[in-house]
Amino acid sequence: MRTTGIGGLIVVIWLIIGAIAAGQRGYFSNEDTNCAEAGNTIVTIVAGPLNYFGINPKLDCALPQPSK
Repeated sequence: MRTTGIGGLIVVIWLIIGAIAAGQRGYFSNEDTNCAEAGNTIVTIVAGPLNYFGINPKLDCALPQPSK
């Protein structure tokens, strides 16, 4: 059975399509990267082809402030 090989190929193609979508959104062109931009890039890549069906994943990295 070669289902693991086919499954792995599907995952690689899925991630490549997600990376293309992230590139088209300009996520790789910024030199100043913060938590939210890095998170948006990662979730866009993981969302893969869903980006072309209207999914626009966004993350907000609001870190808690230290107590005084």
